[in-house]
Amino acid sequence: MPDALLDKLRAAVGSANVLTGIELSPYVVEGRTPEAAIFPGSIEEVAAVMALASEVGRSVTPWGGGTAASVGMPTAGAGLILGLRRMSRLLDHEPGDLTATAEAGMTVDAFQTALRSRGQWLSLDPADADRATMGGVVATNAYGPRRHLYGTARDLLIGVTVVTADGSVVKGGGKVVKNVAGYDLPKLFIGSYGSLGVIVEATVKLRPLPEQEELVSVRFDRLKDAGAAVKAVAASDLIPNAVELLDGGAAAGAGLAAGATGSSTPGAALVVGFDGVREQVDWQRAELARLTGPLGGRDVRPLNAATWPRLGPAARAAFATPAAVMTLAALPTQVAEVMEQGAEMARARGLQSAWAAHAGVGVIRAAIGSDPAPKDLGAIAAVLAEWREMVHAGGGHAHLEWAPLAVKSQVPVWDDPGAAGRIMERIKAQLDPRNILNPGRFVAGI
Repeated sequence: MPDALLDKLRAAVGSANVLTGIELSPYVVEGRTPEAAIFPGSIEEVAAVMALASEVGRSVTPWGGGTAASVGMPTAGAGLILGLRRMSRLLDHEPGDLTATAEAGMTVDAFQTALRSRGQWLSLDPADADRATMGGVVATNAYGPRRHLYGTARDLLIGVTVVTADGSVVKGGGKVVKNVAGYDLPKLFIGSYGSLGVIVEATVKLRPLPEQEELVSVRFDRLKDAGAAVKAVAASDLIPNAVELLDGGAAAGAGLAAGATGSSTPGAALVVGFDGVREQVDWQRAELARLTGPLGGRDVRPLNAATWPRLGPAARAAFATPAAVMTLAALPTQVAEVMEQGAEMARARGLQSAWAAHAGVGVIRAAIGSDPAPKDLGAIAAVLAEWREMVHAGGGHAHLEWAPLAVKSQVPVWDDPGAAGRIMERIKAQLDPRNILNPGRFVAGI
């Protein structure tokens, strides 16, 4: 990096907030080391950094907690890391309006802790909440098991402040839930993976804390039976906030037992969450046992709160070193069948796999194991391609959530967006004409 640019960056944010050399090791992605990591402490400093980067054509990677840093293709060239860890304040909380505004670098855990002291919470539970930041959650549209009832960041965001590629500050939405004036700009940045702008503030809708919340597991000897139980829950009067289906490997990854003791059948686990008034939760737990018993469910038991964050990454956690993780979307009624067929495809090529699903919304994560040694990359790529074709045949879609670069070079990370890709390219060209924000990382290579 030219000394002149480095000097300007240091002048903009302070010398202590510009990292170079060995200090960059936490920000190496896919073996690529950035030229520098910059940590602004205000919107004005973010704008100054973006203006400097745009002026010289340096690529910029926005960085919250780094929990999704490996999603997508690595950006072309070294470029700059723009970290938001210094911007971590709760800016506003209106309990009467059930809204709050936070800086993008505030972690989800810190945000929830601040809200909990006043009897409210954000109904969003991404994995690694102690590292995941509010800006990162919006940029990736992250979610967890409670998506079943409460949705994703897209359903909860009502206002956003973004710094665009040229350093302009743009605000959209507002601080009240009923906000209908103009274009719904916040939705544009949700799930854009930092390719359109740097999210610096977010305003979200909140909920009162429930009187009681419980997470309940039911064991099954067969995944097919657990899938039938998912359908029974969907057709019942239950109002769960989470419906998770885990095969034997994923159940072990989440710290749960599945299948019969001493059985060669890997089994499965159905994990269901409930919240609300105490009597309602108690009735639903009993009703879950009544519904699942005739379908082969047994050992219905409550789980402790520490299980919640282990559910989302359960498939990946089944292996010490997974070879790849793919997210697939299918109809909720097809989830168990997709999991069984996908596991058989992996076995046919001599590979182990583990499967976990947000079953009520049809989102499935599948991990390929590489224990104890890495498998043939060709076999891994072939299985991933077969999984993608399988969900496409049912009208679904898939993307590689995590994989080494050698695998990504053989299997596209994202599905072909078709005609939507051209629209996305035009939006990217309007907001980032010099293509400096995460170039090449997202769908259609934008």
